[in-house]
Amino acid sequence: LYIYLSLPQCVGEEIWVDSRTVYIGHKDPPPGAEANIPQRYPDNRIVSSKYTFWNFIPKNLFEQFRRIANFYFLVIFLVQLIIDTPTSPVTSGLPLFFVITVTAIKQGYEDWLRHKADCSINECPVDVVQQGKVVRTQSHKLRVGDIVVVREDETFPCDLILLSSSRHDGTCYVTTASLDGESSHKTYYAVQDTMAFRTEQEVDSLHATIECEQPQPDLYKFVGRINIYKDKEEPLGAENLLLRGATLKNTQHIYGTVAVYTGMETKMALNYQSKSQKRSAVEKSMNAFLIVYLCILISKAVINTVLKYAWQWSPDRDEPWYNHRTENERQRHMVIRAFTDFLAFMVLFNYIIPVSMYVTVEMQKFLGSYFITWDEEMFDEELGEGAQVNTSDLNEELGQVEYVFTDKTGTLTENNMEFIECCVDGNVYIPTIKVIISDIYILPNVCFEHEDLFFRALCLCHTVQVKEEETVDGIKRGIHQGRPTSFYISSSPDEVALVEGMKRLGYTYLRLKDNYMEILNKDDEIERFELLHVLNFDSVRRRMSVIVKSSSGEYLLFCKGADSSIFPRIVSGKVEQVKARVEQNAIEGLRTLCVAYRRLSESEYQEACHHLNEAKLALQDREQRLAQAYDIIERDFVLLGATAVEDRLQEKAADTIESLHKAGMKVWVLTGDKMETAAATCYASKLFRRSTQILELTKKRTEEQSLHDVLFELNRTVLRQRSISGYDRVSVGLSVDCLDFGLIIDGATLSAVLKANQERAGSGNYREIFLEICRNCSAVLCCRMAPLQKAQIVKLIKASKEHPITLAIGDGANDVSMILEAHVGIGIMGKEGRQAARNSDYAIPKFKHLKKMLLVHGHYYYIRIAELVQYFFYKNVCFIFPQFLYQFFCGFSQQPLYDTAYLTLYNISFTSLPILLYSLVEQHITMETLKRDPSLYRDIAKNSLLRWPVFLYWTCLGVFDAVIFFFGAYFLFDNTTFTSNGQMFGNWTFGTLVFTVLVFTVTLKLALDTHHWTWINHFVIWGSLLFYVIFSLLWGGIIWPFLNYQRMYYVFMQMLSSGPAWLSIILLITVSLLPDVIKKVLCRTMCPTATERAQVTYCHQLHSETKALNCLVSRLGVRCLSCSDFCFAKAINQLLLSSFYEN
Repeated sequence: LYIYLSLPQCVGEEIWVDSRTVYIGHKDPPPGAEANIPQRYPDNRIVSSKYTFWNFIPKNLFEQFRRIANFYFLVIFLVQLIIDTPTSPVTSGLPLFFVITVTAIKQGYEDWLRHKADCSINECPVDVVQQGKVVRTQSHKLRVGDIVVVREDETFPCDLILLSSSRHDGTCYVTTASLDGESSHKTYYAVQDTMAFRTEQEVDSLHATIECEQPQPDLYKFVGRINIYKDKEEPLGAENLLLRGATLKNTQHIYGTVAVYTGMETKMALNYQSKSQKRSAVEKSMNAFLIVYLCILISKAVINTVLKYAWQWSPDRDEPWYNHRTENERQRHMVIRAFTDFLAFMVLFNYIIPVSMYVTVEMQKFLGSYFITWDEEMFDEELGEGAQVNTSDLNEELGQVEYVFTDKTGTLTENNMEFIECCVDGNVYIPTIKVIISDIYILPNVCFEHEDLFFRALCLCHTVQVKEEETVDGIKRGIHQGRPTSFYISSSPDEVALVEGMKRLGYTYLRLKDNYMEILNKDDEIERFELLHVLNFDSVRRRMSVIVKSSSGEYLLFCKGADSSIFPRIVSGKVEQVKARVEQNAIEGLRTLCVAYRRLSESEYQEACHHLNEAKLALQDREQRLAQAYDIIERDFVLLGATAVEDRLQEKAADTIESLHKAGMKVWVLTGDKMETAAATCYASKLFRRSTQILELTKKRTEEQSLHDVLFELNRTVLRQRSISGYDRVSVGLSVDCLDFGLIIDGATLSAVLKANQERAGSGNYREIFLEICRNCSAVLCCRMAPLQKAQIVKLIKASKEHPITLAIGDGANDVSMILEAHVGIGIMGKEGRQAARNSDYAIPKFKHLKKMLLVHGHYYYIRIAELVQYFFYKNVCFIFPQFLYQFFCGFSQQPLYDTAYLTLYNISFTSLPILLYSLVEQHITMETLKRDPSLYRDIAKNSLLRWPVFLYWTCLGVFDAVIFFFGAYFLFDNTTFTSNGQMFGNWTFGTLVFTVLVFTVTLKLALDTHHWTWINHFVIWGSLLFYVIFSLLWGGIIWPFLNYQRMYYVFMQMLSSGPAWLSIILLITVSLLPDVIKKVLCRTMCPTATERAQVTYCHQLHSETKALNCLVSRLGVRCLSCSDFCFAKAINQLLLSSFYEN
């Protein structure tokens, strides 16, 4: 049997899906019922790992050889194996093997950790009812249709339908923090016909089927029905479905829960984004530069091959007397000979793209990641943990972020509400002061009717539950002076704040017992109200109501909600006074609610019951019918007053967001919370300011106007204002400060935008219009977002024409999808589990640590690796271009300019360690300056240090230096005797001279670029040069028995024994470094960047502090200090100052 239901997808696509039939307890239907058609469902296994034991090697190798560099070096290695080349295959094969092996071990270890986490989840114990008994099994063995027993504080192992509860009213309370980020308690309801079941035997005797929709990712929707044989059908909704990952609270146990979705078909699993390999912008730039250098390499090989055969066109040059060919060489076809020569030239010049660069980059990323882990400022005393790095491949991406997507609850806020004040008919009550601000009346003496009704309304209009005590981590909560005291839990934390605020003002909500709500009034008298109906809150109505019956038999309808949803339904009350107070509180960033009531006659109450029951029993369009019933009932109110609640932000959250804005980043808040709550948080965190003009793109507005009209109206608004102010987005870039517009959009409207974009591909592009609106907004708030929608928002921005770098940060499992989708994902080690931290690239204890991670660590990482990449290409152009020029003077014979040892060790030993250390410890500007001036982050935005002009400058500088090395040495050699006995230097001496100038020049170039000098810098830079000299002396000073040639014997010593050689080395080094020095001086003088200006300011400040410290030291009778001593002197500054003031 199949039915078809129209269900809106999370992505905005409405499709027709068939239903699934679940047989409770796997029992066959009775005779005469529909046939049992077996359906196959997955088991309850969760898989988040990427590899298996069998596919790890082929899959990992495939991913690694997708990198252009790895594939290129593999080809070069194979060429060296196949043909006779000037260099050994080991020079390419060994480094490549090292890189592939290290990377595979690293990725395999990370995936092994994911396997461990999956096993811990899949093997956790679960209780199942079988044949009237409770049997314990493992989570992964659950099947669709099993009857599961869940106890308090346990997590639901799969998506379940609630059949019965230990509570007499058939309800249970659940926290869904890991799903939607809300750590408050929510109420779920058992099936009406099974809620009376109390034992395993009763539950096991149930003979019924559940017919429901196929798995959908939307967390907030579920449509189905339960068919109890020999009885009737009953509709099922989202209030009956318990989702995997949620936790049972304030309920001892729930019986007879039926599994409907298991494993990767649960709503939580469907909202997970698949984990893909992330690649940084720097790596993409490296690949682009690699392609350019590959083209240069091929061009060099082609030019040399053509010129070689042009040179050998003359017979006497084709086969000179000193180099006769073999018979096989004479018979070989010219095309084959040319191709072989081409490959030989490729291998000879192949060092222009060194594999050592990729080894160094991997080491720099891995070792550099420890600086985040070791950062004491990012250590949280409360958690006892610091920042964590889950992947080091994206360190430099932290310095390129343009969009920050953040969760709200638990990320920006502590999810801790505090009641601030309430306003009744214009009179303001503050619990801590307990006075009426307007008339200065003490609260106990006030006895107006509306005041009493207002306080009773807030004590009755809620879904708060009372619990006597709770044990959390071994500490009993709710114990006061040895006596148990009650505390409140609710699906909404601000409801708890309101009830607690009323308690401080003299009206205490006691309990809900046998459907009667009890409150203790200010006269210490208990009042009982029968709870008849609850009209639950929803994001469209933005209000909730209760219908109660007082002890005198009077029917009362109490309603609270957003001012925009309450004021239009008011018929009497002091509207203007209350509205003025609400507006003032909203400006201060407080969350406000309005409270109203209405007295119902008997006939009005019966009519309301009729509307509600008719809507609740509808299987089709149940939500729309309930909304219509609520609209009929909630009208003709009398206004009582308003409340103000503060949602506490995390420490320094507002300062962090302000710094991110100054750094040129756009901040978006993506939350599953309702619009009013999220908007209040945005104001408190300074995401929205008082001057921000809010643009709404919400379901409520699109119901009043068409989506087309709303989008075009908003677009006209921002474009009109932009044209007035002369703002030009194209000229100044995507991530600069935009006009002060703030956009609010909800999940339903986002789905409509994406759906309309697909349906109207030929008549209009709503997606581009939406992105255009977002580009012109300084901040965007996306509320009522499903987890998968968060990922879709991130993907939408990633795919826009500017292709900005995105960062997503959150603390719950509902944030995992967007964390995986963004270029950089950061998890917060919050109160909502570690799913986000485990699936993220980086994990931090608090939101405030994001500021230092981006503005300091991200800045340093990008500066360091950008210099590393450019420097590596530069020093290899310097290395290989003389080899290219040398072919013009050796008849294109593929004769190496340098000795084999120099070819092998240049990138491995002589020049690799200084740049590795530079890329780990360089600080071109101090940490304090970077934190104090976030705008410096803009200097490195848009991959500014790896753009094509900068790349061409470094390449041209390398070519210039190479020309100086080669021709400088060549002209000094020409017709000149260098030794005392008149002996001319040979080709190996010439190559050694060029190589010596090369090593010293590229090392001193790095020394000139170094701003932050430590003892280890001096040791490595000067030590590398000393190592080269010592190695050359040993290599040429000893006859090595394992070598079949001794061409370098005494060459280096002979070169150093010549005075002109020393002069040549010093002169060529100076000439090579001079242009870069002049260029830097001119740029700093004529058009300095913000970073260079900050460096100058810091130097002036350092000089001033040195003079002041010298003055202080001289007064104490100590010798004066020079600027070079300041680093040491500053460390004892506090000690000296304290001694000075004491004396």
